[in-house]
Amino acid sequence: MKLIKILIFFLLTVNTCFAVQGKYNHVLSQLQLPEGFSISIYADNLPNARTLAISDSGVVYIGTRKKGSVYAVKDTNGDGIADKRYVIATNLYMPNGVAFKDGNLYVAETNKILRFTHIEHHLDSPPSPVVIFDKLPSDQHHGWKYLRIGKDNRLYTAVGAPCNICLPEKDIYSSLVRLNLDGSGFNIIARGIRNSVGFDWHPVTKQLFFTDNGRDHMGDDIPSDELNKWTEKGQHFGYPFCHAGDIPDPELSGDKPCHKFIAPEWKFKAHMAPLGLRFYTGQQFPKEYKNQLFVAQHGSWNRTEPHGYRIALVKFEKGKPVSEQSFISGWLTKDEKVLGRPTDILQLPDGSLLIADDTLGVIYRVVYDAGKK
Repeated sequence: MKLIKILIFFLLTVNTCFAVQGKYNHVLSQLQLPEGFSISIYADNLPNARTLAISDSGVVYIGTRKKGSVYAVKDTNGDGIADKRYVIATNLYMPNGVAFKDGNLYVAETNKILRFTHIEHHLDSPPSPVVIFDKLPSDQHHGWKYLRIGKDNRLYTAVGAPCNICLPEKDIYSSLVRLNLDGSGFNIIARGIRNSVGFDWHPVTKQLFFTDNGRDHMGDDIPSDELNKWTEKGQHFGYPFCHAGDIPDPELSGDKPCHKFIAPEWKFKAHMAPLGLRFYTGQQFPKEYKNQLFVAQHGSWNRTEPHGYRIALVKFEKGKPVSEQSFISGWLTKDEKVLGRPTDILQLPDGSLLIADDTLGVIYRVVYDAGKK
């Protein structure tokens, strides 16, 4: 009887795996990866999945922007597909950012940061969150937040500009900020950032790199989207006076030349919409990927010929970016049909990568098999 139960469980699991993958074959078959890599569906039924965080036990948390929900999924049997799904919260105000530390889940809504204490003891019946900070602006325009915890055990997030191009009256806008895990010690550490929805620390230099989406309505090809490096408190990265390090704003530059501001470390093509990013530190991928940067390029929304809709690989040498290439493409077809839009990247303990897609509401898993090379 026990053997029969095990067999039934195995057959149900296999059937579920095939059903999940088959449902998205029309998308997966279009995606192009380097030789030796493969991509599959790790989890679905996650409407507007935006950003990702992982706990020590392997639970993956997912923030959303439009749906107001926070989810959690887990692969309990190690087959590369999440078989458990939990709803942590609903009806929140664009809870885009998620971060995990010491058993607690931190969620960044537009106007505040929440803590779900000891969340993994209560995945089936999550507790009401504790508000640790509630003094963030409530504007919807660029109001969604990315959230990470640095090696200094502090929360980092960014407050976007409440407009396409403007000079906000309050200092908190267009800034990179950090605070302690209990909500104390809030301070602005950088300014001049239009809309950053992704950052990570270089594994060797420990310096913070972040994406920034350039302003609209200056044409198809300017200004470039940016990859910036933050090194010290008080830096200013140009917005709204200067874009991409060398393009004065036609409306607001005034007497503020671009050389007064911190220039980007790397320039992406305009309107690529770079969001989440992750330096690769795992052992699964070939050694040439070690300490290199993967960037989710969400894709253009107002360009004459759309582009982006891919995972880019930014190659680093001696702590500096030197080149950019496509790592995964195909979410934008040749006839300009959008099959999906990547938003964030997460590395699993085994060295595989997870990628969130807010259009399909799924998470992909990317693995490398040396035998396929």
